Amino acid sequence: MKILILGAGGREYSIARAILNEKQEHELFFMPGNGATKILGTNLDIKDYNLLADFAKDEKIDLTIVGPEAPLVDGVVDIFKAKDLTIFGPSKEAAQLEGSKVYMKNFLAKYEIPTAAYIETDSIEDAFKFTDTLSTPIVVKADGLCGGKGVIIAQTHDEAKVAISEMLSGKSFGDAGLKVIVEEFLDGYELSMFAICDGDDYILLPAAQDHKRLLDGDEGPNTGGMGAYAPTPLVDEELYQKVRDRVIVPTLDGMKKEEAPFEGVLFIGIMVVNGEPITLEFNVRFGDPECEILMPLMTSSVSDMFYKAATNKLSEIKVEFSSQYAVGVVMASGNYPYGSSTPAEIILDDVKHQEIEDFTHISYAGVSEQDGKLYADGGRVLVCVGLGDSIKQARDRAYLRCGQVHYMGKKIRTDIAYQAL
Repeated sequence: MKILILGAGGREYSIARAILNEKQEHELFFMPGNGATKILGTNLDIKDYNLLADFAKDEKIDLTIVGPEAPLVDGVVDIFKAKDLTIFGPSKEAAQLEGSKVYMKNFLAKYEIPTAAYIETDSIEDAFKFTDTLSTPIVVKADGLCGGKGVIIAQTHDEAKVAISEMLSGKSFGDAGLKVIVEEFLDGYELSMFAICDGDDYILLPAAQDHKRLLDGDEGPNTGGMGAYAPTPLVDEELYQKVRDRVIVPTLDGMKKEEAPFEGVLFIGIMVVNGEPITLEFNVRFGDPECEILMPLMTSSVSDMFYKAATNKLSEIKVEFSSQYAVGVVMASGNYPYGSSTPAEIILDDVKHQEIEDFTHISYAGVSEQDGKLYADGGRVLVCVGLGDSIKQARDRAYLRCGQVHYMGKKIRTDIAYQAL
């Protein structure tokens, strides 16, 4: 197939890598891609979605896969479908499940999907009043897209009120924070679950756990994610079934009732409290870095899964996974997440150990290419992925690979998967 992938991060790189590992011949295009996706296919610079759809039509692209949330919220899927193109991802209407936290929380309440007690408001008085009814910590969320950083977990009432004030004034997140969600903090453990949906049917992938905080021991500021592992031993079949029955099925049924059938990846942020799954949030795309660890675990055709989901034929296939575990360790740039860093050349040691060659790889994200050399020029630069028959073996291998990557300002966590170990 000819496949177009929208996005520029490790998520998109890992999808492409999995597709190219299939036995079939595929030709890949990226918009915009990064310095490393040039090696996997052709990078494009067509920012206008209508012109991009025209390119896909002219080039006879068989399938487009949308990686990040912004094009989905902007309606790229509707534009492509209007031109009879096959594209994987939710419509603009359905993408509101991520595009607006207010829409999402109200949807959860309407269809009786378990979630934390909350208020959604643009009134500072109402937000403060509700805050005073909660015990600490308190969760404050900006309504719109904030690149995975629009959630503040305030340790005191005063801290929560400062966060609310700064969001509603536009100081923190601009227009994305002009409406806020204030909700109770749930005490449990967090999971990332992903359902591939075609509007009617779904396939639930193995549950993952990611690490949002910058520093070891879950210290420091929130980030887009510093590492992840899957599958997690914190989930048993009973919990999977509760998520299917209480979250996924009512969501797909509810979205059909809202006349916005959900197609694409439903990313469910789950908090498990006393064995019960509570929905923290929805996203409408793969998590990053969760995608980087789920893709290499798939043993069935990745491209076929995306194609069948995009054409409402998921019921025709069985998605299969390796019995191994995967651990991904994010390497970030020196100033992440506080600001941009000076581009730094990436030096890779030659892989001399067969174990590292066979059971690890790198998914590239914030990199550019110049004269055949790769430079770290984004916040999260790359993900070192290790596979193994146990989480410990996969983690040890991922860190062995990390030791072979060098650039100025390299920053990693050293405790990825500690919850499981």
